[in-house]
Amino acid sequence: MSSIAFDLELTDVEREIYQTIHRFAEEVMRPAGQELDKMPTPEDTIAPGSVMWRVIDQYAALGVAEFAASATELTPIQMARTQAMINEELGWGDAGLALVLGSYGGGMANWLASTTGNPELLERFGPGNSEIGCWAITEPDHGSDALAMTEDHFKDPDIKANCIAKRDGDGYVIRGQKSSWVSASPIATVMGLYCTIEGDRGFEGGGIAILPLDTPGVSRGKVLNKIGQRAMPQGEIFFDEVKIPKDYMVFGQDEYAEVLRATLTMANSWMGATFAGVARSAFDLANQYAKERVQGGKPINQHQSVKLRLFDMFRKVETASTFARKATVVNSVTEGQLHLAIAAKTYATRVSFDVASEALQIFGGNGLSKEYPIEKIMRDARASMIEDGCNEVLSIVGASHL
Repeated sequence: MSSIAFDLELTDVEREIYQTIHRFAEEVMRPAGQELDKMPTPEDTIAPGSVMWRVIDQYAALGVAEFAASATELTPIQMARTQAMINEELGWGDAGLALVLGSYGGGMANWLASTTGNPELLERFGPGNSEIGCWAITEPDHGSDALAMTEDHFKDPDIKANCIAKRDGDGYVIRGQKSSWVSASPIATVMGLYCTIEGDRGFEGGGIAILPLDTPGVSRGKVLNKIGQRAMPQGEIFFDEVKIPKDYMVFGQDEYAEVLRATLTMANSWMGATFAGVARSAFDLANQYAKERVQGGKPINQHQSVKLRLFDMFRKVETASTFARKATVVNSVTEGQLHLAIAAKTYATRVSFDVASEALQIFGGNGLSKEYPIEKIMRDARASMIEDGCNEVLSIVGASHL
């Protein structure tokens, strides 16, 4: 059990939310995540009748998105702390499904609509909607370099993007492609599109659009087949003369770099909390297994080497959890500290992989078997050090903000 449960600062409302999400993670997400992970193809995970759709429906029934949009009994600090706890518990339940459920309610498109004040965008994509969103920034030729706004290449006009928006009368026309790594894109209904606006400013001259994915000219590639987070579908998106009204391009070239900075601050804070939960799931399983597995005539948690490893895992999990909550709170109630968010993301994701790997070692040969969940958690954790910006490039960006 996480030390969150013993946090003396929690209000009764926060504690009730924590307990509700934990039950959902344990009773719904964990078995569903195992089932989805074992499906033969990634297309099976999103097929009609897949357990993924039941998880989304059950999550929607909890009313988390509606609560986040209307809660008035919590202060901003308490609301931010609650959101971090929710993300951590969802990560504890299943990493891939946690990222899918984070897209419910519109995901990035919800946030973008909320910044505009545009009644039309708020009505369809704002708080309380039931859209599934995705965030598209990486491209076939551009991964984490498209996020590194502190580096010289970001302003280099000779570096060409794969996805270009061109002003066309009262709107924009979008051409090109986003990469296979767009999370939840195979099931999303709306996209927060980060692309380059035609011109000579390189990545810095980008634009950010809200794009309904039923817009003519939008098509999707095959669902990506990958080693981890198989419960979270990813896939490429193609744009063939896709026309959007100018109001849907919610940020232009002059604001792009600053809004990208805010986006990374929010996304990295969220990832930090989620993967602190993944780390804790691996520790909890290893701790319980060590109490039950007998070797040398006694449970292995009575052997000093295992004791030391378990305590080191516990220490890492608790520091990652506490740090991630701090980053979420600070970045929710202040102008935002990107380097703090990046530190939380890179630390928590590294901890999640290290703790999962150590947990597998405690399971021994059983850890290698798909009959036990720990090998899946290690695969899920490994992906986290690459997604939403690889940890190395993010660290370079974070260091530039110190």
